[in-house]
Amino acid sequence: MNLADNDYHFITTWRVPSTVEEITAILGNAPDLARWWPSVYLEVTELAPGDPATGLGREVGLFTKGWLPYTLRWQFTVTDVRPGSFRLDARGDFNGRGIWTLTQDGPEVVVTYDWWVRADKPLLRDLSFIMKPLFSANHHWAMRQGERSLLLELARRHSRSAAERAVIPAPPGPTRWWPAPALLLAGAVVMGVYALTRRKRRGA
Repeated sequence: MNLADNDYHFITTWRVPSTVEEITAILGNAPDLARWWPSVYLEVTELAPGDPATGLGREVGLFTKGWLPYTLRWQFTVTDVRPGSFRLDARGDFNGRGIWTLTQDGPEVVVTYDWWVRADKPLLRDLSFIMKPLFSANHHWAMRQGERSLLLELARRHSRSAAERAVIPAPPGPTRWWPAPALLLAGAVVMGVYALTRRKRRGA
């Protein structure tokens, strides 16, 4: 299937030492994302609790970023909950859906995230035709940070004493934007705006 310039489809797989029940509890506690996955989730606010047993209908507001110097404001609603799986419908700077699937494999859980989304933030939408690989790399970076942070969170939860917890590193925080990448992105943005202007002129 051909995707529009601002359409993205990613499938990410993690493997972590845990149980489906534990990972469901961690991922299902949306406000806690800002604590254990702070490199991506800057602010998370529960807007509506949804069903108290399953979380179906829960609405959450998010303020997120990656390693690129832009932020995203969006919301999701939990629209489907099944054993080992739940679906999020996103709207805002992102519009689409994400499906988390958890499968027990011995002492580990295989965590799969299927993210199909249209980027409607103007920067992402208007420059996607030239910067799509960069935006895709940003997503892959964010998910690698998520796996790293989840492993640290599990180590914290599974520790048997305060002394063990004390030596577990804090999860990686938000990136600082260094001059060289910033100049690279600025150059790409200028090229994108120039190409977009030329495209519009040819279409006039």
